[in-house]
Amino acid sequence: METYEVNKVLAGFKQSLEDLTKALQPTKLEEQYLALNLEMQKPNFWNDTKQAKKLTKEATDIRQKLDHLTTLEKKYKNLIDWFEVSEEGSEEWTILEEDIDTLQKDVKAFEIEILLNGPYDSNNAIIELHPGAGGTESQDWCDMLYRMYSRYAQKKRYKVEILDYQSGDEAGIKSVTMLVKGPYAYGYLKAERGVHRLVRISPFDSNARRHTSFASCDVLPEINDDIDIEIKDEDIKVDVYRSGGAGGQSVNTTDSAVRITHLASGIVVTCQNERSQLKNKEAAMSVLKAKLVQEEIKRQEEMLQNIKGEQKENAWGSQIRSYVFQPYQMVKDHRTNYEVGQVDMVMDGELDGFINAYLKAGDEHVE
Repeated sequence: METYEVNKVLAGFKQSLEDLTKALQPTKLEEQYLALNLEMQKPNFWNDTKQAKKLTKEATDIRQKLDHLTTLEKKYKNLIDWFEVSEEGSEEWTILEEDIDTLQKDVKAFEIEILLNGPYDSNNAIIELHPGAGGTESQDWCDMLYRMYSRYAQKKRYKVEILDYQSGDEAGIKSVTMLVKGPYAYGYLKAERGVHRLVRISPFDSNARRHTSFASCDVLPEINDDIDIEIKDEDIKVDVYRSGGAGGQSVNTTDSAVRITHLASGIVVTCQNERSQLKNKEAAMSVLKAKLVQEEIKRQEEMLQNIKGEQKENAWGSQIRSYVFQPYQMVKDHRTNYEVGQVDMVMDGELDGFINAYLKAGDEHVE
């Protein structure tokens, strides 16, 4: 890296930090933090445990953001000082380049974190995958997406719990529901909601013809206990049945699987991962709450879209992303036009580029 390039990068850092400061409004956040601290010092603060936890988390989040911004500003100032005493080709210059690299990654990561400011962005995520029409080919594509999101979760050091899993008749998956646990899991993974399209030479076609397959991905925020959603017994129908599976130990010998139908909305959720009927019911209720929250979010979004005179339909053919294996290799997101040529890398869980592009693009692509 030459001197003029370093000057250009440092100028970019300065602009990025100014933009972050404008977005965060640290003075306002400091005032909010002080007000929360005063509230937390009151003798009766912990009388309402749920509210106390909510305010404590809010204060912690504010403090972390303010501290993170301060740390980035200090690193930037240190870079300026180090640049002034370094010469091209020297050992100091090598250290400068390494520090620039580190700060670039830190700034980008913090920019994305600031964008994750939705009401449920910090929550865990529930992912549901369903194949489209096409039988075994689409069910195999659903299985490939399941592996892709599992690998993405591993890379992010998120924990994955399978809530419901229905194997395909010959191969693949009929449906799967997975809970992804980790900081801002929903904030990131909400970018994946929609229809995913696969183009490849089908391994299930004896004539080796090219096939197009679809699978839908739905992403819900796991609803925390501090969000009150009342579901009365008379609002739901609960059915229990014997879990299915590939055989052996994966099949329960008791009626522990649970299906819950929300009568008013017609929403149906199932859970058969646990051997305990009670645990399966708790997990299914958690998914039902998430779906009811999502329905309300969709209702509000539809109202906004109607006001804007725009209505987008989430259906087959309105895919958000295409994965082309043959005759060439490319994965392209149709909302942001972000694309890469390394299909295998994407299928191995490298989704940050697509997710970051979605988050940076703002609200214009929200379904």
